Amino acid sequence: MSIDRFLQNPHAGSPFDDSPAALQQVLKEISVPALLCSMVHMTGDPSWIRESSRPRTAGPTVLDGGMPDEEQADVRREALHVVLSWRDSGYPVHMPNRDLLREMMEFLAAGPIASEAFDLMEFDLQLDGVDRGAVTWGKAIDDAVKADSPVVVIGAGMAGIQAGIRLSQAGLPFTIIEKNSGAGGTWWENRYPGARVDVASHQYCYSFEPADHWTEYFCQHAELRSYFTHVLEKYELSSHCRFDTEVTGAKWDEEDAHWKVSVKTREGKTDAITARFVISAVGSLNIPHIPHIDGADEFAGPSFHSARWPEGFDYRGKSFALLGAGASGFQIAPTIAYDVKQLSIFQRTAQWVMPNPIYHKAVPDGESWAMRHLPFFGRWLRFIVTQAGVVAGTDSFRIDPKHNDPLHQSVNEINAMVRDYFLNFMQEQLEGRPDLIEKSMPNYPAMGKRILQDNGSWFQCLRKPNVDLIRAGIERIVPEGILTVDGKIHKVDVICYATGFRHNDFLAFDVVGRKGASLRDQWADEPTAYLGISVPNFPNFFMCYGPGTNLAHSAGLFFHAEFQTMHAMDAIQKVLAAEASTIEVSQTAHDKYVDELTDEISSLVWSHSSIRHSHYKNAQGKVYTLSPWSIPAYWRKARNVYINDYRID
Repeated sequence: MSIDRFLQNPHAGSPFDDSPAALQQVLKEISVPALLCSMVHMTGDPSWIRESSRPRTAGPTVLDGGMPDEEQADVRREALHVVLSWRDSGYPVHMPNRDLLREMMEFLAAGPIASEAFDLMEFDLQLDGVDRGAVTWGKAIDDAVKADSPVVVIGAGMAGIQAGIRLSQAGLPFTIIEKNSGAGGTWWENRYPGARVDVASHQYCYSFEPADHWTEYFCQHAELRSYFTHVLEKYELSSHCRFDTEVTGAKWDEEDAHWKVSVKTREGKTDAITARFVISAVGSLNIPHIPHIDGADEFAGPSFHSARWPEGFDYRGKSFALLGAGASGFQIAPTIAYDVKQLSIFQRTAQWVMPNPIYHKAVPDGESWAMRHLPFFGRWLRFIVTQAGVVAGTDSFRIDPKHNDPLHQSVNEINAMVRDYFLNFMQEQLEGRPDLIEKSMPNYPAMGKRILQDNGSWFQCLRKPNVDLIRAGIERIVPEGILTVDGKIHKVDVICYATGFRHNDFLAFDVVGRKGASLRDQWADEPTAYLGISVPNFPNFFMCYGPGTNLAHSAGLFFHAEFQTMHAMDAIQKVLAAEASTIEVSQTAHDKYVDELTDEISSLVWSHSSIRHSHYKNAQGKVYTLSPWSIPAYWRKARNVYINDYRID
């Protein structure tokens, strides 16, 4: 294979001249199931996935597929000869037909894959090297029409960058407004010690911009920030960005059929930007939530939200109070416990914890080498860490009214098995500490809140002599520390609020649509949108990560961002192609979709009546933030505009 052919398909591998001994070492460090699929591409022989050496199980943390060590060793020995022969033959690449492609997917999944899930995963794999979501209609629109159709994108995080790439491909003028000084959204802001993604790194990236450089299977914030900056620069989006600029409001001008987007710089300078279309990509982890606690302003030491961790803050040798032990606090505590004098963790609700043995594991050099050089190895590794969450759907989260669990720790038979798996892990980790087991025992169904992942670091942190897990409620904050309802004063030097975000407040500003309709008033505490993307009374306005699109059952936010951007771009294309002015979802389509969504979400575990203090729920205990749909189902619903659900004028 020539270098040109490698450039045409970046997934097909690149030439190498490593010695047999070096290759032997590489093969010791890589996923054998992904290697077997790569060997099909090298040889054109599907028998590699038809023999007895095959995965027994599948999941994002089971990269070896549960294959016995001796089987893996046999495959690696055979693979050395295959890889050398492939190189000596000029790197020929064999592409599977659809039947063989499905067989390869089901081999890695250790089970059948439904047709809709197969189509989605084929879309994501992009074995032909073609970006399946790329916008190709730009040249069909008159240049003058495009020039008169500016777009404002709000936010330069995951979805905002995606939108910028697609708008650039369409040839439309656009501006990305970002309140921070750089790209990455939540990964620009969250720099607290231990901040890392809880989705496998090789999934947590754009399908058209995979990364083989991750140093950890669940990478930390600095790498994520660098990745987003790299993508921003590669697609030349920086010149379209206005950093350190905050959107303060948006108002629809009916006469001109344009939006007026009000902005303010960090220095206080205000401006108004005219846009024909607006894409809001502000994200959900955007507005920090700091609970009201009496006396908070009286505390004598430093206090801050975890998303506003001070640059260079030195916590060593201090008595440190951590308010909250959810996703952020769960990462902060084990990271700082060895260096602080005393760590007091104030936890309102015990969390369910899923064991993840590779949560802090480094990616071996051999695995990175294989992603660069072996044909489609990186794509199949991405498939391994992705497919379980995509194909599983939501049935295992459904509340079975006949299921009986007096402790309210499960909602169906499968969920009970998950509960037992989590409980066994916790009890093993905290053996000999019944006090900690009691404090760590959740009183709501497994998977009912955001699940936390642990390789043992959290539970071992709790066992340390300088760590105190406090379940007593907080009465007030006093100058020297925190007073709990049991009358005890916990003296601390620092308070960190790891108390999450205002998930039900999707926008930090108001949007005013037709006839003065306020989006903030229209939503109140029940935010809704058709597909989480469009809202009646707000023409030419689209959202990524809008109401009802957050995920608690799958790690597919990059998928969602892609589908939502595809939907917005399809809507824009339909307006421009029709030489129309506006597109707006109908009230009927919106209401029908919302009824379906609320009916479905009410039958799933996150709506269970035993769950309190959930950021998924509003004040009335209803869930409007989460998606109840499987990833394939949402892909079917959202990736294209169904024209009958919209009005184009």
